[in-house]
Amino acid sequence: MRQVRWISPVLIGVIVAIGCGSGKPQDAAARTEDAAQPAAPMQLAEAPAGTALAATGSSSIQGAVKFEGTAPTLQKINMGADPVCKQHPEPLSALIVEEGAKKDYIYVAVNANSTLKDVFVYVKEGLAGSFPAPTAPVVLDQAGCRYHPHVFGIQVNQPLEIVNSDPTLHNVNAKPTINQPFNLAQPSNKSPKMTKQFAKPEVMVKFLCNVHSWMRAYGGVVAHPFFSVSGDDGAFAITGLPAGTYVVEAWHEKYGTKTQTVTVADGQAATADFTFAAQ
Repeated sequence: MRQVRWISPVLIGVIVAIGCGSGKPQDAAARTEDAAQPAAPMQLAEAPAGTALAATGSSSIQGAVKFEGTAPTLQKINMGADPVCKQHPEPLSALIVEEGAKKDYIYVAVNANSTLKDVFVYVKEGLAGSFPAPTAPVVLDQAGCRYHPHVFGIQVNQPLEIVNSDPTLHNVNAKPTINQPFNLAQPSNKSPKMTKQFAKPEVMVKFLCNVHSWMRAYGGVVAHPFFSVSGDDGAFAITGLPAGTYVVEAWHEKYGTKTQTVTVADGQAATADFTFAAQ
């Protein structure tokens, strides 16, 4: 078991201000007090009074996210300002977009079979009732000076467990527009885990690190468990659906969204492929 050490708030303030030689965060100062508090035991979310709990089913929607055209040229990211990041063996490349004095980093992963990775696919319309939030957390890890996973789904009121696996300072700066934002520091891999939740559906919530400006993650917050993220082969699968007709949406951080209507019979698997084109 890891040894949890108490860190002076004054010392943490100095650490956040210094960062990794990259200056203090541009947004509101990251806080660490939440990290010192043990997470309360999680219970299943209760449906509002008078709302029937929805039943899951035996149907599924599966498919692939295809990519047409020439993949964009990505730029290698210089992570040398932090020795911990510099020594990481895996290169990291992205589209680097200048926004005045700031830079934004957009990650496009075109697979070898001309499909897209890291596309969030979810049921947008067609479900009835409410779905209790799982007590098992979704884990967002900071390892190799990047977020893992880069794109993920989570239910409303499901715990998000935030971990720092690097021996260097990170801060998790969540930038929702509907939910409550937060900006919390984890000084090293000896820091305790932090747990957060989102109270409302929101697709998508962006995560930044002000210490390492290239770090990005996106979380799709939905009120049900029917979502998926395309993988190294571009495939996705949404399982456990009741029979019905649904509007399914696919989201990508550069190419936007695509939707289609899908009808699936009881116990059957429907196919829904999405295609994004180069811009």
